[in-house]
Amino acid sequence: MKALEKATGDTVLKFEPFVLHVLCEELQDAQLLHSAAIASGFKNSGITVGKGGKITLAVRSAHCLEVPLSHKGKLMVSEEYIEFLVLVANQKMEENM
Repeated sequence: MKALEKATGDTVLKFEPFVLHVLCEELQDAQLLHSAAIASGFKNSGITVGKGGKITLAVRSAHCLEVPLSHKGKLMVSEEYIEFLVLVANQKMEENM
């Protein structure tokens, strides 16, 4: 709250979800891992193949959170709501673990 009181611009509470990048030798390895990731609840996972043929699996959680708190230095939400957001972000962190 002290940091928000000093803010002069826009502030946002942002929680970034878990991301794991796995370099795979074969496409079928990436597909197998991708299936396991999706089955485990990592819905935003995907496979990319680079120009040089590098195969990368990205295992991504869907536990993101981005909430504006202030605009031009003016607090737009209550302290109670910020406390709630911190609780939600901490729960998401636990889910990431």
